[in-house]
Amino acid sequence: MVLGGKAMQAVGVVAEFNPLHNGHVFALQVARRRAAADVVVVVMSGNFVQRGAPAILDKWTRTRLALTAGADLVVELPVYDAVQSGNQFAAGALAQLSALGVSQLAFGTEAPELDYAQLAERMHAMMGQRRDEFHDYTQTYASQLAAAMTAVTGHAVKAPNQMLGVSYAMANLALTHPLTLLPFGRAGVDHDAAKPQAVAGTTMASASAIRERVHAGADVRALVPAATATALRQGPILAWRQLWPLLRYRLQTASLDELATIDQATEGLEHRLRAAAIGAHDFDDLLRRAKSKRYTYARLRRLALAITLNLRHGDVVAARRQRNVHILGFNAVGRAYLKQVKKQAPLPLVSRVSRDMLKPDGSFDLIDRADALISTLTGYEQNYGRVPIMEDLNNA
Repeated sequence: MVLGGKAMQAVGVVAEFNPLHNGHVFALQVARRRAAADVVVVVMSGNFVQRGAPAILDKWTRTRLALTAGADLVVELPVYDAVQSGNQFAAGALAQLSALGVSQLAFGTEAPELDYAQLAERMHAMMGQRRDEFHDYTQTYASQLAAAMTAVTGHAVKAPNQMLGVSYAMANLALTHPLTLLPFGRAGVDHDAAKPQAVAGTTMASASAIRERVHAGADVRALVPAATATALRQGPILAWRQLWPLLRYRLQTASLDELATIDQATEGLEHRLRAAAIGAHDFDDLLRRAKSKRYTYARLRRLALAITLNLRHGDVVAARRQRNVHILGFNAVGRAYLKQVKKQAPLPLVSRVSRDMLKPDGSFDLIDRADALISTLTGYEQNYGRVPIMEDLNNA
């Protein structure tokens, strides 16, 4: 399909929608407008998110919410990219967008005025020259990276989305056909803001604040679209407390040699988690016991999740060699765009997961092994036999 005799142009958005809230609706609207795009393509984390936790709602529910909020096409950022530090998270997401022929990337940031492409080039050069400076064991890697960014830009670069924007730009440098970067200002709410704020007549709150309210049983209807409020009310709601018994079992029964094979188990961090598990009352207690100046809570959570899901480093490396694009949902515009790009796509476009894909050496083996836990907790199969969610096709 073409519009007005020309090919459809797409803008990409990378998201977790954990859960989808009013700020996300704003972001999708801004992305479409800034890019003057025909199609909004969202790369969304699957059932596990970058902070090292299960998403509060499963990937299919969040896909449906994304389509009702303004996305035209939603594809999955697989667990082996989604539960990683910012650089790998960004690289995985841009690989998906590039494979889908997306020409622009829109992202929210606390500093939209920065030239992220230029900053990425300077950061890339500096990291190659001063790599040894990133091995100060009295600081977290994130702190060292923030300090390096500040040195390069002359501005304090500490805000999470600012740093993620640099990661997007650095990943973009590695693409054969780099995307045009479209940073835009976030809708007045900090990434981890605890209190809601009124922005242009709409109440905004951070995803973390909304999750806290949901887990506390508080009303979030003013902070999210009606469809999200309904989904959160109906559940099932997912959190680390459901995974904690399995993690504790794994830490108590797996050998140190086994734990050392887990993805992101570096610097002996698996020893630290295993020791912290002795006497830990719950997951938060485990994190407090394992925390040090060197390790962020996010890094500890990511390794804990990899241990829980038995994500071995070798399996992660192998999975990245078999990349594909798992289509989670689309509307009529998204379907037309898929028809436009499918013949030229350099990666397989997968709309239905077959049994062959779930074999031990199959392209979906790692994803399905991780999602098996979510299937168990929710009672809903997450991959085999599932087809993309299709919105408003009857009205096309």
